[in-house]
Amino acid sequence: MSTFNAGPPTVRFARRSTRGFLLGFSGLRASAIGAAAVVLLIGLLGAGGVGLLVSAPMWAGLLGSAFIPVKGQALVEWLPTLLHWALRLSTDQTTYLARVSLPRPAGTMALPGDAAPLRFYNDPDSGACLVHDPHRQTLSATLAVSHPAYVLLSPSAQRERVATWGRVIASLAQTGTGALIQVLESTVPDPGTKVAQWYEEHGTGERDWPNEEYRELLAQTSLGSSTHRTTITIALDMKKAAAAIRSAGRGVKGAASVLRVDMSVLEHGLRDADLRLEGWLSEAQLASTIRQAYDPASDVAQNRANAKLATAGPVALSEHWSYLRHDSGYSCVLWISDWPRVEVAPHFLHALIFAPDIRKSLSLLAHPLGTSEALRALRKEKTEAITDAQHKAKVGQVQDLADVQEYSDLLAREQALLNGHADVEFAGFITVTADSEEGLTTAVALIERSAGQSGCDTRVLYGRQSQGFVVAALPLARGVF
Repeated sequence: MSTFNAGPPTVRFARRSTRGFLLGFSGLRASAIGAAAVVLLIGLLGAGGVGLLVSAPMWAGLLGSAFIPVKGQALVEWLPTLLHWALRLSTDQTTYLARVSLPRPAGTMALPGDAAPLRFYNDPDSGACLVHDPHRQTLSATLAVSHPAYVLLSPSAQRERVATWGRVIASLAQTGTGALIQVLESTVPDPGTKVAQWYEEHGTGERDWPNEEYRELLAQTSLGSSTHRTTITIALDMKKAAAAIRSAGRGVKGAASVLRVDMSVLEHGLRDADLRLEGWLSEAQLASTIRQAYDPASDVAQNRANAKLATAGPVALSEHWSYLRHDSGYSCVLWISDWPRVEVAPHFLHALIFAPDIRKSLSLLAHPLGTSEALRALRKEKTEAITDAQHKAKVGQVQDLADVQEYSDLLAREQALLNGHADVEFAGFITVTADSEEGLTTAVALIERSAGQSGCDTRVLYGRQSQGFVVAALPLARGVF
């Protein structure tokens, strides 16, 4: 009798939408092309050929701004980012200095930029430190987890692990009140002394040939060793859960009661996925995590129990166009602009996560959509795709395979929704940290290469490094700005 051994699971990501305002052009590009046409016609009708030549620098510049690519975007599409960056520079919003001599209001977190309004609440029932965003009306909790090496599992175990994680996200999406799920994988280079120390304490202590060979192996592998820390943060949408919050007592305390239901659902699902739960982060644990992100050189592990969120933020921060200077570190935040376009295994990010000797964090953000919300969004996207195809046909523009593939992905998502699956919007960010600007440049180049090996395209978040750092390096489930 023959048996069938299922291979490891694979997945293919849908293409990122390339549809624009008109004929595949964004609103800014279409405006630049339209303005160029108007300038050209005015010059031609006003003064004939001479007017055409005189106005050439203007209409040629407008056309060039619409078609000349710079860092993956047309030149004119950089206009909002440049204006926003110039406004922040003129109002001195790119630097932050902690006011150490002034007491902070109770419950605040001492974070810079648009994260300054964040508040925290110590939930007495769960022991977790909950983070409240009064502007976005969210409440989040962070769970520390550990897990065995996925690549060492059998194909059947890999399939079960992937299917269980999918059920976890689906169960949280079905509530309709989930704002965001953030998976944060932080990697810190480690000299490997703890492994050797553990072996000396628990080993036989003999100096025979096998033990000496193992000690030599530990010494060789310690050069590229690192410590990995994984957290999962879930955020409650307090607007969508308003009725449940009112029934639970209103305010942050009532929202905490509603959030605890999602927390228990997440715990149950993760246990089914054979993940080890290390507990919900308390104020001291969350504070030490944030402090280590802003000050990599600090050793807060010794005073972890005494860490406070009121002093966990940076002492000094200076934001530059392409990187961030904070306390003892330099960081650069990259956005994963495109995911693999071919069938890949679930561990396709292995080369990126295990890039050696680089301090980094990978933040995966999942925004679960309710069935009705997802169907409305899909119908809108289908209408836009059909309208865009009709416009291209009218002007004689040939529909390429990318458009066909994009529409096929829409149909596949709609079919999955009708079959009872949940729809989730994903975003990914990478934070690279080094102790010098030169070291940061080298590390970013290596990470970009590792991302390419994983089939991902990355872009530096120019002009938005401070916002990106909060999203990509801190377990606060802030979401895309």
